[in-house]
Amino acid sequence: MSDPFSGKAAVVTGAASGIGRALATALAGRGARVALLDVDGEGAERVAASLSRDGAGEALGMRCDVTDAADCARAIEHVVARWGGVDLLVNNAGISHHSPAIETPPEVIRRVMDVNFFGAVHCTHAALPSLVARRGRIVAISSVAGFAPLIGRVGYAASKHALHGYFDSLRAELADRGVAVTLVCPAYADTAIDRHAIGAEQEPVKKRTVGRLLSADEVATAVLQGVEREARQVEVSWVAKSSYWLWTLAPRAYEHLMRNRS
Repeated sequence: MSDPFSGKAAVVTGAASGIGRALATALAGRGARVALLDVDGEGAERVAASLSRDGAGEALGMRCDVTDAADCARAIEHVVARWGGVDLLVNNAGISHHSPAIETPPEVIRRVMDVNFFGAVHCTHAALPSLVARRGRIVAISSVAGFAPLIGRVGYAASKHALHGYFDSLRAELADRGVAVTLVCPAYADTAIDRHAIGAEQEPVKKRTVGRLLSADEVATAVLQGVEREARQVEVSWVAKSSYWLWTLAPRAYEHLMRNRS
């Protein structure tokens, strides 16, 4: 049986490190042609070069600032010109912040929204004609904070909630056009997003997590499995699944547990 990703053209944002790098590596290993987009263009190029050198598949690294719609359009145009179109778009690029709402200036929330939400919108809008033409697939890397609250990171939670509103609606719009949309909600993962968060230097987060930290490779595996079965939403790990149901069925209890662990 042929691999469903073999020969497909995939675009992964935030691909120079963390979950994005793990996803690009996994896709290349399964025969996909992978465009790695990142504001750290040199990092994306290094990862792409290592994938090509290792014989994992054809990879292309490009600098792309997802907050710039024109930059996203240029990157997608380059991929379409090189490989004929886009079969899979993974909106992974993201940032966070550390601060309670009362201490968080609106410009911080705006910055987080620009990267996490509008970055995904920009890339999706640019790739959508090709994705529709090729009956492709769209992935948005959300979080448990995409369906439940998160104390001390209200802007991050807001940006992830916005992803759900946009991509759940987009899925409904594309239902008859053969394009699958998957939202992925990991629990805490072992990546650099919190170390590089806005405000982390003033107020480092001491995570009191439930269960162990997920590795980037574990999240990448869950993403590709979700894409293969055209899942609407993937809660990665038992913590994420439990959080979803607890928040859905007993929101006061969820808030109480979260406050006690903050």
